[in-house]
Amino acid sequence: QVQLVESGGGLVQAGGSLRLSCTASGRTFSSYTMGWFRQAPGKEREFVAFISRIGGRTDYADSVKGRFTISRDNAKNMLYLQMNSLTPEDTASYYCAASTSRWGTPTGPSYYAYFGQGTQVTVSS
Repeated sequence: QVQLVESGGGLVQAGGSLRLSCTASGRTFSSYTMGWFRQAPGKEREFVAFISRIGGRTDYADSVKGRFTISRDNAKNMLYLQMNSLTPEDTASYYCAASTSRWGTPTGPSYYAYFGQGTQVTVSS
C-alpha cells in the first residue's frame, strides 16, 4: 500500500506556471506507475499525464501536451507535474495516483488503486 500527498497548488494568473508535487510513502515507489488526474466542479475526473515505473515512458492528455511535464524521482519518492502556460480551463483539483497493475490503460482512473487527497489549482483570467 502507498500513501500519496499532493502539494504545490494555488492561485495563478493565466499564462503562469505551477509545479505540483506528490510525496509517496509506504511500499517501494519505483514499483508504481504514477499518474496525474484532475477534476473540475461538476465534471468527471480526467486524465492529465502518466509516467512509467522507471520514467522511460510518459503520456499526456491532448489538452496539456506541450504545456505540462510529468517527472519522478524514485530516490526521493516524489512525483512532479510542471504546468506552464496555464489557462482558466486548467482550474481543477489535481490528484496523483499510483498503480501496480500490469494490465489495462494507464490513462484511465480505474487503472489506479491509490489516489491522494488532491491540491487545488485556480487559474484566473
